[in-house]
Parts: sequence; C-alpha cells; structure tokens
Amino acid sequence: MQWAERIGRRIKLRDLHVLHTVVQPGSMTKGARDLAISVPVVSKAIADLEHTVGVRLLDRSAQGVAPTAYGLALLHRSAAAFDELRQGIKDIEFLADPTAGEVRVGSTSPLAASFVSAVIERLSRRYPRIHFHLVVAETETLYRNLNERNVDCLIARNFGSIFDERLDFEALYDNPYVVAAGTKSPWARRRKVELADLVNEKWALPPPDTLVGSVVVMAFRACGLEFPRANVVTFPHDVRYGLLATGRYLSVFPSSMLNFPTKHPGLKQLPVELKVPRMPIGVFSLKDRTLSPVAQLFVDYARDIARPLAKKKF
Repeated sequence: MQWAERIGRRIKLRDLHVLHTVVQPGSMTKGARDLAISVPVVSKAIADLEHTVGVRLLDRSAQGVAPTAYGLALLHRSAAAFDELRQGIKDIEFLADPTAGEVRVGSTSPLAASFVSAVIERLSRRYPRIHFHLVVAETETLYRNLNERNVDCLIARNFGSIFDERLDFEALYDNPYVVAAGTKSPWARRRKVELADLVNEKWALPPPDTLVGSVVVMAFRACGLEFPRANVVTFPHDVRYGLLATGRYLSVFPSSMLNFPTKHPGLKQLPVELKVPRMPIGVFSLKDRTLSPVAQLFVDYARDIARPLAKKKF
C-alpha cells in the first residue's frame, strides 16, 4: 500500500473523528446526532475510510454497529494521532504563554488529598493560570485512563505485579504501609509490638481482593499468619480514620498518610514491621507519548516536593 497515494492524501481527520464518534454509542444514528450531521453523511465517511484502507472497519446489524479487528486497530492508532495533535496545540499555547495551560493528572484518593494537592498548591501559586484536572480513582481505573490518554500522567504506587510494559515509571519516594491505631488505643502506648500480638484485635481493613488489601494479606503471610478476620471491611480511608479514633480498631495505611503534610492528630503508627516488598510512589507515563510542557512542569514540581520525602523515614 502506497502511503502518499492511498493513505496520506485520502484519509481525512474528519472521517476518523466520525468513526470514533459512531463506535462509542454503537450506532450511526446516535453518532450522527452527536455530530449534528445526517446519517447518510456519517455512512459515507465510514465507507470512504473502508475504501481507502481496503478492509471493513465496522460490522453492521439491526442492533447497531461494532468495530471489526481492523476497525479496532485503526481506532487505537488514530486515538494516539488525535492525542498528539491535541498535545501539539497545548505546546503552542504554552509557548505562546508559558504561564498558562492545562494538565490532567490521575491519582488515588489518599495521594490526591496529600501529595498531589501539595504539588498543585505550589505550582498554582507560581503559575495561577494553569488549570488542573485531577482524576481520582482506584489504581486499575487510573491505568486504563492513562492508556486511553485521558490523563497526562499518574501519581500512584507501583505495585509491580500489574506493571504495564507500555508505561514508564519514575520513583519519587518510598511510602511503606504501617499498622495504625487511634491515640486512645492501649496499643498506642506500647513501645514494642509484634504483628502476631494483633491478630485477634478488632480490625478495619480494605477488602483482601483489592490491591491495598493484598498488601495486608502479604504482610500477615510473611509472618506465618492468616489474614485477620476484620470486624469492618471497607476501603475509604476516612471511614477507617473514624473507626480508629474510637480507640477500638486497628488498620493499615501508607505511612505518609499519618505524617504528611502534617501529623494526623488522632492516629498513631505502631512499632510493627510489615514485611512487604518495596512499592514506591512515583510518576507513571506512556512510553510513546511526549508530555506537554505544562505536564512536564507538574512532574518537575512533584520531584521537588518528593525530594525531602525520599530522605525522610516516616
């Protein structure tokens, strides 16, 4: 297939945009409505694309349309092309005015509320016209958002086991998991505690089938112990904070959540060693994607704020 003659001159960005818009609802009628054009115009755009590439891109049925394997391949590559064009426009905007721009960052709830917020605060003070879009979700959802180019980068923990070869990772600082209790708990006054001592206590823990829960499972098994029968199984950190504040429960948190940006007034880290592999906090980005100047500026500021954390033992 001759690129210049059959592809470069004949594939139109508008037709690719039509293909993307039609596939999302799985309907040419709905796609035409979203594009504010007629169904025949949509149909012709898809037909032109299929004629140019020489294969069927969509399967049509009474239920709607669905991409073929060829269509999925074109959708994936054209999504990257559209993203690069969007990044190019952002680069131009930044070059025209380096004090303004948009950055889209994904992170988990605890990191978004602490470390990422600290980066945004410092960066926005210096560049008040930068706009931030912060996507907060579970780790699996964040990876999907990054691969679909819905965010520029992630600030997240590297669990290792789900690392994607399409991603780059730059470690910023270690943030080990620790056992925590409320300051009213009798365990908060102990200077030496073994994990085995705590098995039969009241626990408020994340579900064991989540990434964070799997860390707790790993820590107990490393000591020859079974996962404790938690009295409360819940993921949100605020809920577990409230339970620990009563002095009756124990839980497991990233150490920085008890100390950054300031010490948590109602919680205390217990002197218990959790034997789990190193899982640092850092920046995830796509290998084949160049960060926009504003996104790169965000990463630079993240490095600056992480530098003292990297030297600190929580």
